[in-house]
Amino acid sequence: MNFRPIPIGRENFKEIIENNCLYVDKTLMLKEIIDSTSKVILCTRPRRFGKTLNMSMIRYYFEKTNQDNSYLFNNLKISQAGDKYKAHMGKYPVISLSLKSMKQATYESSFALYKKIISDEFKRHGEILKTDKLLLSEKKEYESICNDTADNNIYLYSIKLLSDCLCKAYEKNVIILIDEYDVPLENAYFRGYYDEMVDLIRSVFESALKTNNSLEFGILTGCLRVSKESIFTGLNNLEICSVVNNSFSSYFGFTEPEVDEIMAHYKITEKSSEIKAWYNGYKFGETDIYNPWSVLKYVKAVMAKDKATLLPYWSNTSSNDIIRELIFTGGEETKSILQELMNGKSIRKPIYEDITYRNVDINSDYIWSFLLFTGYLKQIDMYLDGDTLYCEMVIPNREVRSIYQNTIMQWFDERIKTEGTTELFDALITGDCEKFEDIVNNWLLDTISYHDSYENYYHGFLTGLIAGRRGYSVKSNRENGKGRSDIIICEFQKRTVAVIIEIKAAEKYSELEKKCDEALKQIDDKKYEAELIEQSYHNIIKYGIAFCSEKVCKVKKT
Repeated sequence: MNFRPIPIGRENFKEIIENNCLYVDKTLMLKEIIDSTSKVILCTRPRRFGKTLNMSMIRYYFEKTNQDNSYLFNNLKISQAGDKYKAHMGKYPVISLSLKSMKQATYESSFALYKKIISDEFKRHGEILKTDKLLLSEKKEYESICNDTADNNIYLYSIKLLSDCLCKAYEKNVIILIDEYDVPLENAYFRGYYDEMVDLIRSVFESALKTNNSLEFGILTGCLRVSKESIFTGLNNLEICSVVNNSFSSYFGFTEPEVDEIMAHYKITEKSSEIKAWYNGYKFGETDIYNPWSVLKYVKAVMAKDKATLLPYWSNTSSNDIIRELIFTGGEETKSILQELMNGKSIRKPIYEDITYRNVDINSDYIWSFLLFTGYLKQIDMYLDGDTLYCEMVIPNREVRSIYQNTIMQWFDERIKTEGTTELFDALITGDCEKFEDIVNNWLLDTISYHDSYENYYHGFLTGLIAGRRGYSVKSNRENGKGRSDIIICEFQKRTVAVIIEIKAAEKYSELEKKCDEALKQIDDKKYEAELIEQSYHNIIKYGIAFCSEKVCKVKKT
């Protein structure tokens, strides 16, 4: 059977249709746009949820060009919507801009790229310079942007200039599409030139979207609604479509019926439970949504018969800087809330739709709104208390959970490198059980623990604390005797001391000592020391260590 190619990384609607690639039909979004009375629509969704592909689809539907693009929509849902909607096809000049590549280290280099983006769009519409409908002054400014000789101030109203020129040339108001409008703001926040970038974006948007008589309508996409910097000042007819709204809720990401169709097409319906656990779990408005990027990557891996298919594909598409900052610099209350989330609990917080990168204070409630809108949390319930929207939120799925886990372990490893664990290791190999227990408990107080694979978590936690000591080897899950010991520590040269550690998890504090005894008995019953004795280790210290969810451990030895 011939399966349709999976368009990983393809974001051009025309390319996908012409190459008969898999396309999940989102064209009824066009109907909703036409029915809307809003002058400007802002759709905020997490990264890699199909924003760019949808903007490409919108452009090919509405744009008036020398080539008829109507064939692209044959047999798609919009073709059955009726003549009212077909009447808008290919009727408008369209300005289409993407700011997703504005991630430069300095404001100057970022502004230089913005000028290039604007220049390319002017050149794309260069045929209008042939018309006699433009003023000489307009043509002069137009050509200066194409030739990169324009004054920097012209770029502040360049989109407005282009829309005025297009409107005159075609005698039709203009559609403006701006994709990933907030990427330059996020980058500028982390790079240290946030205020300058805000000034640029504000000036551009005010002229293009607020005071523009040539505008038919505008659509913007991004992860956040950034309004406190007054980027959208005066846009009274701005429709916000965020993850908590029902408008456009099914058009970004895949719905469950859409995923079922994909699985059926590729004959892998038996994988449905796996894909649901890992990549489902988002909720936009009242619609349950799968992560489209991860679904497609997973299906492609399954079809290629890769050994590893259930992977956190989404985590590799961005730096996850905000998660890192949250975990690395968050206070005790923040870490406590994170621990609740990691352990499968929900949190209830006020939601601020107009948050900014500048006011994402790690110790404030703003961070939870940020994590909701960027896809690291999902809402499972909402209610209004006065004028404030509250959401009950959880971690969406196993994929996002793994992002938290990996970032927590990275944070933990960096702390170990910075603070060192010499005192702990010395207590371990000298048999100072009480001191070793005290130091481990101090480390536990400042960590974020999660109950998934409970013993495995504490296994990794303890291995991280004792690994890397010069002159000693640390072996984890090594076959010894009649089973696999959790951790074995051996001195290389003198072979005077070896340590065997068995780890248990307890549900309650009162069970810790019993679990330690079970661990010590397992070491003896499984004869974990047999190989060490053969290697001439005679001073063998055996530790039974039990951890419980109250972030405390008990250590016993023989």
